[in-house]
Amino acid sequence: MQTLIELYDERPINNVLATEVFRPRETIMICPPEVEANRALRRSLRQYFEHRGCPVKLTFIPVSMVDAIKVERTLREILETHRDCAIDIAGGTDATLFAAGSVSGDTPVFTYSRKKSAFFEIKNAPFARGLPCEVRLDARSCFLMAGGTLLPGREDNDDLKGRLDMIDKLFAVYASHRRIWNRQISFIQRISSAEPGMLDACGKREAKAGNKRVAADVQFMEDLVAAGMICDLEWTEDTVSFRFPDETIRFWLRDIGAVLELQVFRACLAAECFDDVVLSAVVNWQGGANQRDGVSNEIDVVAVRGIRPVFISCKTSEIRTEALNELAILRDRFGGKGSRAIIATAALATRNRAPMRRRAAELGIEVVEWEELPVERLVERLKSERKI
Repeated sequence: MQTLIELYDERPINNVLATEVFRPRETIMICPPEVEANRALRRSLRQYFEHRGCPVKLTFIPVSMVDAIKVERTLREILETHRDCAIDIAGGTDATLFAAGSVSGDTPVFTYSRKKSAFFEIKNAPFARGLPCEVRLDARSCFLMAGGTLLPGREDNDDLKGRLDMIDKLFAVYASHRRIWNRQISFIQRISSAEPGMLDACGKREAKAGNKRVAADVQFMEDLVAAGMICDLEWTEDTVSFRFPDETIRFWLRDIGAVLELQVFRACLAAECFDDVVLSAVVNWQGGANQRDGVSNEIDVVAVRGIRPVFISCKTSEIRTEALNELAILRDRFGGKGSRAIIATAALATRNRAPMRRRAAELGIEVVEWEELPVERLVERLKSERKI
């Protein structure tokens, strides 16, 4: 085909998949006027195809997606003025599908089945007959197709892949000291600096953290030494001092939630079923080049399997309704139907979690609790899917 006609869909993958697979010269997207007027979204879609190495001319034609007569008129004009057209009806509204059926004539028509992960011929499209989808996306592509931009996060993901043994050791210390972890990390924050190059930490053995005073735990500190997380540990009657091996580990030990995020990242890599895994995925909703250009959010871990993203939120505290709602919004905005949302908590159960689990089920969010956080159990959970 030379010209692919797309019916704009709220599920981002339906707007780009056929173009990537069949590589037309031009893709004409029949879309709502507000989409055609959204310069950031149009730019983001073009960046998607550039990033994917798929050269294509994108043309956006605005029309009311609930007015079958106007859509039919638009389709006729396209078919009359363009050669070798095909219509993808994987997306669109009832009105656009009705219009496509009315005017298609001998034009090839095909669709995509998410459940079967394959394209299917509707009529005159033998090239799409039972064609399996073999597209493998990365996290950046998932955000670009939805009008967002993946910005640099807090961590260097390539560097982390060479530190998996250190992540294992860090989580082992966390598992042994989970009850005091938050307080001890708060203590480390008080006696250390986040300034570049400042790896030495020194202070009183008891420091003020918030409205409370926190004392350094001797066993906790010695376990950090044994794990290679700190070195040169020295105690006096009133003070404690040590040194971080490098700035990456310093960051891990100055951020209360970093240990759980790293553990989930580690498990996603160990699962060996994802095409891309990103820790600390910062996304700009408006597609700007930095966080100042629009609304941005940070997603703790994003993993992509084929064309299906998984959005994972990590909490060392109890899961609140606000966190569930935020995760559901991010999942729907950048993944759409078919994507997964998982929220993991390492918090000690301090209240009845049944209401939280019910709310998560209503939103289609999977909940992972402490018992499933060891790597082997978490890998098993990531590979399988449970009914929510």
